[in-house]
Amino acid sequence: MGLDLKMPDLGNLGDNVQPLECRVALISADRQLASDWVNALNITAAQHENPFGLRFEAVDADAAERLIREEDRLQALIVDAGAEAGGLAAAEALVDRLHGLRSQLNVFLMAQSVFEGQGCAVSVSVRQRFDELFDRREGNFNQMFRLVQAFIARRASTPFADTLKEYVFSARDAWHTPGHSGGDSLRNSPWVGDFYRFMGEHIFNTDLSVSVQVLDSLLEPHSVIQEAQDLAAQAFGAEHTFFLTNGTSTANKVVIQQILGGGGKIIVDQACHKSVHHAIVMNRCEPVYLKSTLHPQFGIYGPVQRADIEQALDEHGDASLLVITSCTYDGLRYDLKPIIDYAHERGVKVLVDEAWYAHGYFHSELRPTALECGADYVTQSTHKMLSAFSQASMIHVQDPDFDEFRFRENLNMHASTSPQYAMIASLDVARKQMAMEGYSRLRQCLQMVETLRRAVDDTGVFRALTREDLIPAPLADDNIRLDPTKVTIDISASGYSGKEMQIKLFDQYGIQVEKTTYNTVTVLVTLGSTESKLLRLIHALKQLARSARRRPNTGTPRRLPEFTRLTCLPADAYFADTEELPLMDNGALAEKHLIGRTSADEIVPYPPGIPVLVPGQEISAQIVQFLQQLLQGQNATEIHGLIFRSDEPMLRVVKERGETGGKKPRKKNASR
Repeated sequence: MGLDLKMPDLGNLGDNVQPLECRVALISADRQLASDWVNALNITAAQHENPFGLRFEAVDADAAERLIREEDRLQALIVDAGAEAGGLAAAEALVDRLHGLRSQLNVFLMAQSVFEGQGCAVSVSVRQRFDELFDRREGNFNQMFRLVQAFIARRASTPFADTLKEYVFSARDAWHTPGHSGGDSLRNSPWVGDFYRFMGEHIFNTDLSVSVQVLDSLLEPHSVIQEAQDLAAQAFGAEHTFFLTNGTSTANKVVIQQILGGGGKIIVDQACHKSVHHAIVMNRCEPVYLKSTLHPQFGIYGPVQRADIEQALDEHGDASLLVITSCTYDGLRYDLKPIIDYAHERGVKVLVDEAWYAHGYFHSELRPTALECGADYVTQSTHKMLSAFSQASMIHVQDPDFDEFRFRENLNMHASTSPQYAMIASLDVARKQMAMEGYSRLRQCLQMVETLRRAVDDTGVFRALTREDLIPAPLADDNIRLDPTKVTIDISASGYSGKEMQIKLFDQYGIQVEKTTYNTVTVLVTLGSTESKLLRLIHALKQLARSARRRPNTGTPRRLPEFTRLTCLPADAYFADTEELPLMDNGALAEKHLIGRTSADEIVPYPPGIPVLVPGQEISAQIVQFLQQLLQGQNATEIHGLIFRSDEPMLRVVKERGETGGKKPRKKNASR
């Protein structure tokens, strides 16, 4: 299984970048053999080209777990199965346990009995667990060293990003799109040259055309893009991985079209991302909406109760897909495996929107991920928590019934035929970073989280909310977990509202937070968080705590009105003949005209970003009053989906039977 790989260019590392050092642990109970092998391999490493700085060391099984948890530079394991019967089974069990701690390490088997009496045959379980096999009696350490180095090089490679860089530096003349031609249209312009200088030359000379065949095709990959996607599938634990340059919104639409294109029943959290609601309309799906839980103290909407999911699966045996968001925007994670198993027992596929959880597979404290729990499809925003550019996302697949040809067609219906190559390269590089240093970088993130949480609590005014604080009472028995990289801070004792706190942090301290509720602010601790940024955030919070009003924030969250019912399919309502009715219109008069009518649009207040109305839903008095309240006062809420005519907010509703117009919605009781 030898690998022929070009060693990466490690020059120009920069003043602040340390030389590479990759440690390789040989795990063996035979101290003499382990010592002999390690000495021989280190001598070999000193005599050969060693760009990764491979260094071998011997440990026993008891010390291996500690090394894996604490040594960031560890990149590979050589596991000795010994010469005795039963050694192979023990080695496989050990590797499974260690894989649960760090999934990215290359693992090699050093054995004797595994080969004896089998000819050339090696069991499937061995091939699945180990990258390569070494015979304990062999003494060709040059070959062993090269194999270990080749597998690490494979994991550290970026086939697309490297090809893009090589093409740019080859300085080809461009007689193709895009029209700026590598930035030449802007460079010397007295009007827009400043933009070129601000953005930098590589933003433009990496913006290339599909005419450049050496860069492969995102829509039909066969070479470097396919290689990059295969490496991503291996890194994230998927059977197949697909890159997208227009975000997880498109990823969700592609998967739903794959399972439900043309119609069918879908079970979905009402608080799911709006792209799922859009896909329901686009594919004429019949939705079964699940109610999210609200934490009444903080105005945070959390996961759906497991009992509600199971009830929906029992009541809708004809459903084709269950869509779950895990983790939520606030970091709440489902206990996914029992839910996914329950769905699969009923023949229902599962899509997990992991837009906020692409980092989860790379640290033991954040696992298991949706793929590990058996999800058929997982969508991830690689840009949200990792190092990819905005809009760069991935779809991971492990559906046993996966139709790849049809999937590519569905993907091509939504993807641009002119993808941004810098985004594709950023996906390749973000994957490499997580494969090579994801564990160590996340370990640093988790240490920062602990420092930040202690500092927040030490202010005596602000409080970093724990998992127990954030989980609504109905979810107490659902084994909900918290992604610690989302730090939600209770500011209610300060007297400031979340919006006021956000403005103070930005205007006075130059700090932009991720989100707010009426009495919380949330910050993300990502791979890009630094000790200096952490210091400035802690300083700002301490200063604001000293100047706080120190009177309770007595505001209350606005509870979303109850979901009413669907009078027809969302697609029928969206594409039906409609009319626009005023939402305000002296209050009571608007209610009279709107109550009982069917919404043609999705109406979404931000925050929290959960639809109050979806196409096909019956409008109630409670919904009308809720929307009116959001639009009144000085702190009017942003609402997506409303139509404004001369500054008057209007709702688009389906024309009733008997009114002028031909196309009418098909009646359908489509929701619980």
